[in-house]
Amino acid sequence: MTNTTSKSRRKFVQYAAASVAAGSLGISSTDAAIAATKPDPGPIDPSDNIKVTKLETFVLKNSWVFVKISTDAGIVGWGEMLKDDAKACAAGALEVGDYLIGKDPRPVVNHWQAIHRGAFYRGGPIKTAILSGIDQALWDITGKCYGVPVYKLLGGPTRDKAFVYGTPNDETGVKAMKVGPRATRQAFKYTEGRMFIEEVVERFAALKQQYPGVDIGLDFHGAVQPTTASLLIKALEPLNPWFYEEIVQALNVDVMAELAKKTHIPIATGERIFTKWGFREILEKNAAMILQPDVNYAGGITELRLIAGMAEAYYAPLAPHNPNGPCSLAASLQVAACIPNFMVQERGDREHELLAEPLPPVKDGYRPIPTGPGLGITIDEDKLMDEVGEPREYKTAYDPDDGSVVDW
Repeated sequence: MTNTTSKSRRKFVQYAAASVAAGSLGISSTDAAIAATKPDPGPIDPSDNIKVTKLETFVLKNSWVFVKISTDAGIVGWGEMLKDDAKACAAGALEVGDYLIGKDPRPVVNHWQAIHRGAFYRGGPIKTAILSGIDQALWDITGKCYGVPVYKLLGGPTRDKAFVYGTPNDETGVKAMKVGPRATRQAFKYTEGRMFIEEVVERFAALKQQYPGVDIGLDFHGAVQPTTASLLIKALEPLNPWFYEEIVQALNVDVMAELAKKTHIPIATGERIFTKWGFREILEKNAAMILQPDVNYAGGITELRLIAGMAEAYYAPLAPHNPNGPCSLAASLQVAACIPNFMVQERGDREHELLAEPLPPVKDGYRPIPTGPGLGITIDEDKLMDEVGEPREYKTAYDPDDGSVVDW
């Protein structure tokens, strides 16, 4: 039986049953027909067949990368991927179409395993980012098939709203933010001197006075060398930062773990770490107390749920990384709604013009979890297509004094 036939038959039975009930209640047949459509749990029955028919990718001028998966039931799913290698991610995702097209999109975890383990060489930032976007889109489709938000398929809700940080604002009630170690210039020297350290401390102290009652995290962005980071984390301690983020690159976890021992301020990291295997070492070596996986990079919704489970065993909360678009935020909120150890959502107060309808507004510093089916959002495809173009270039940074390459 085709999806269309099955769906039509189900609607007829619903209509007939509602009409019989309507006669005894004095309800018109038109009202009965409307009522018959309301209990429908989703666009298709769980027993109906559905297949992936098309996979498309879109690179935007701001370097965001979207993936759209279509099905023969007319249901589509959307996801996002890593932005730094935008063209590579977009092209690589299309290759996954060779595996995915013709298959039922709903066994999401099985597809995750097949995409990750189907090649001899596994993981890596680009391949895992591709997997992340496709995973989001498959969960989006699956939730729409059953007429429920993704978090309900993953055991939620554990909460009905998510604490967010972004821009402090009386209207939204946002009372948490994050900044870099500000000074006249970036901290790109291998060992910054006393004047630089003192300037960073002075500026952070002024910021604390400007925003009383606001929690402020310090993001080193992995651009500060360990010799300087060790000085900064001690000098800033009296000002009680909310957390220190990416005090060094996560390529050598032992160095991060050693620095973590030198301060009582919580260390956060994770935006450049992917899959459960990457976060395993962070947890085992006590290199960070707050994990910040990116749903566009670390393995999608499927993997963030598993990373959260690992972190829970270490009493570590998740504060998902999110500098990206609406699918990234919506998918992160779905994770927030189905895990017990969610802490805060980065840029959770950001609004997105690419949506057909806005997200539930932030109030008292919290964003309500979207309750619509799938990711709970609808992409405005016309607006998205207007933004498609050559992605923004990420340029190499150099020390202006000696011309050497530096982290940014």
